Amino acid sequence: MWVRRQSPDIAAGVTTSLEARAGDESAYVLMGAGDQGTVYGYATGETKARLPLPLILAHDICRRLDTACTDGTITGIHSDGKAQVSVPYDEHGHPEGVPAVVVSIQHEASKNLEELERELRTLIVAPAIETELPGVTPGVVLVNPSGRFVTGGPAADAGLTGRKLMVDTYGGLGPHGGGAFSGKDPSKVDRSGAYMARLIAKTIVDAGLAAECEVAISHVIGKADPVAFNVETRGGGTHPDHVLTDAARTVFPLRPAAIIDTLDLRHTRFHPLATYGHFNTSAVAWEWTLPWTTQLREAVTHAHQTTPHQ
Repeated sequence: MWVRRQSPDIAAGVTTSLEARAGDESAYVLMGAGDQGTVYGYATGETKARLPLPLILAHDICRRLDTACTDGTITGIHSDGKAQVSVPYDEHGHPEGVPAVVVSIQHEASKNLEELERELRTLIVAPAIETELPGVTPGVVLVNPSGRFVTGGPAADAGLTGRKLMVDTYGGLGPHGGGAFSGKDPSKVDRSGAYMARLIAKTIVDAGLAAECEVAISHVIGKADPVAFNVETRGGGTHPDHVLTDAARTVFPLRPAAIIDTLDLRHTRFHPLATYGHFNTSAVAWEWTLPWTTQLREAVTHAHQTTPHQ
């Protein structure tokens, strides 16, 4: 077997950070970031999962597709599939309906496509939308718009690098740093830093400090502390963004080793995250905001009292 290991130059920066090489002996300082770049976390109060509504609807449609495939509710379909949901918003940020849904699902060659379209509209799409938007009827429902989807899975279209990053994260309605999560160990802040950024953003929303929140963390390879950290509430925060930024910086660990320990990333099972995104499950520590909300509110009060006006 041909085995390739990480460059020793990269490994040296991970095992002994820039700060440690300069003599810093504080907690979690030894390990440097395994890569460089900016990662983002996002949360919105428009759904219970603190994720954008179109993404929640797409996830729900995909779950219903999987269930219909395994329990036989819809015959002649297979496991390869995906969904996309369009939701326009009014000037106040309220959803105005679901004008278009796209569903692609692998099917047997003998499956009647008109029947499949009727089944997906009535058994999958309509119930999913009704759950989140009672009384709303979907507009155009496009089923397998290429016309046919008989060959599926890796035999039809395969690739590892990147996956569909917006599916793994926020459906394009929240920012993404560009680095894939899957296939990386937690020393890569593409993954671990993005998980922490999500925890911070979601905690700010759950704590009632903003209706919407975006968190950005910038790391550089071989350095323990981030070079930039910022909280942005897009004008909807209960306190100025610089106050929330200062408060979050004091509450949440931002060094890679501390993130790994806090989120228990050495023992997290990543396999279940291969479907329905990395932020739509209560089975992972970066979605557990309850232990953090009180600390954050207290830190915000202190930061508001001590931070100069900007």
